[in-house]
Amino acid sequence: MTDEPTTDGRRTADRDFEVDLDDVLEDDEGDEGLFDDLLSGEPIFENKEVLRPSYTPHELPHRKDQINNMATILVAALRGETPSNILIYGKTGTGKTASAKFVSQELEKTSQKYSVPCEVEYINCEVTDTQYRVLAQLANTFIEQNRTFVDSRVEELQDLREAAEDDPSVLEADDENDDHLDFDSPEAVDDYIEELLQEKSEMEDVPMTGWPTDRVYARFFEAVDYVERVAVIMLDEIDKLVEKSGDDTLYNLSRMNSELENSRVSIIGISNDLKFTDFLDPRVKSSLGEEEIVFPPYDANQLRDILQHRSDVAFKQNALSEDVIPLCAAFAAQEHGDARRALDLLRTAGELAERDQSDGVTEEHVRRAQDKIELDRVVEVVRTLPTQSKLVLYAILLLEDNGVHNVNTGEVYNIYKTLCDELDADVLTQRRVTDLISELDMLGIVNAVVVSKGRYGRTKEISLSVPVEETEAVLEADSRLSDIENVTPFVQARFDN
Repeated sequence: MTDEPTTDGRRTADRDFEVDLDDVLEDDEGDEGLFDDLLSGEPIFENKEVLRPSYTPHELPHRKDQINNMATILVAALRGETPSNILIYGKTGTGKTASAKFVSQELEKTSQKYSVPCEVEYINCEVTDTQYRVLAQLANTFIEQNRTFVDSRVEELQDLREAAEDDPSVLEADDENDDHLDFDSPEAVDDYIEELLQEKSEMEDVPMTGWPTDRVYARFFEAVDYVERVAVIMLDEIDKLVEKSGDDTLYNLSRMNSELENSRVSIIGISNDLKFTDFLDPRVKSSLGEEEIVFPPYDANQLRDILQHRSDVAFKQNALSEDVIPLCAAFAAQEHGDARRALDLLRTAGELAERDQSDGVTEEHVRRAQDKIELDRVVEVVRTLPTQSKLVLYAILLLEDNGVHNVNTGEVYNIYKTLCDELDADVLTQRRVTDLISELDMLGIVNAVVVSKGRYGRTKEISLSVPVEETEAVLEADSRLSDIENVTPFVQARFDN
């Protein structure tokens, strides 16, 4: 293919076909586009983001006591004092993070109102899960704030310097003009500006890898102590950080106030694990867990209030039938009072209704949403299983496909060995395969129950807890398992009681 010049000097690729632009435009105007039909229906949502876990509402029903408790502890920051460290416990979806973020927003808003230097920094330790990354992220945040402070200060000093040309007395600090230093001359202002700019040039960002941890900590220490401030560091999923990196980070953060000159640091730790402090060093535990706040699960009535509160903002008026919110609340209450699950269920039901171009959300949409969420969870869990666990699960599936139900460990192990031979994979011992079955049971993919066979001893009966076809499709999407040819399981005759 070669390029040929056109009459207006542009070059075009040599084509074997001709296109009439007028015909294309005429066709486009006559036919509806791919999305036109989808956009033709009336929208059900007013603001879907209100139903997402990342949204922080202006009001949190049934969490007033916990919020007030946090506020009474953190109010010390508004007096320039060091607030006590706080540990927040509770199961998933009990409002821990939303409540902590709400209190933090109010704290920062009030600090600006009274001109008190107070900042809250949020870190999700499930994502930022090593001591290096936590310290680097905090250091870079405060370094950027310090640069902004220097720029603002330099601008003030330059205005002061210009005013001093006409009236040198403005350089003298007094009760009404004490927001700057007492300078002897305009040249002293210039020297101080130069000093600030030099400090700013030395504020180097911490790379996300490559430095020794003690150097990263030193840079964070310098950054947080550069100006007077109270820094509240919120560590969400704090147990993930301790599990992966130990308690060194918490030890350093909880002890640094004794060395800081200008600043004060307070920690808010949020955890789903009520026992994670059992693994901490006693010194860290005593300094970190000064105040503990527990968030109990929501019951069905409380979930109904939360959903009603959010749905008033999230949906168009009269978009929900009367039984939608009670049903969502009932489903979520069965899942240990998880408000996040309830919100996901309501949002998914709304999305299904929009796809159906329905006038509103009905009970049927909620039930379909429940099935969809459950299936999505299963698909994600199965997709991320290690290869050996997938082979064990595939063996159980093959037995189910061939009409063998409530299989025992020996039957699964025989098929598992055949699958390993097909893939030229390592064959684990039967004891290890039994452990993998227990892990699948814990994940809710299979149901494994130990039953007694009388004089024949005890065995583990295994049955699937997930849809067969969808699970099989996920397993066969794995590039390794897709190489398995048709394997017909051989099952010995059973002599059941």
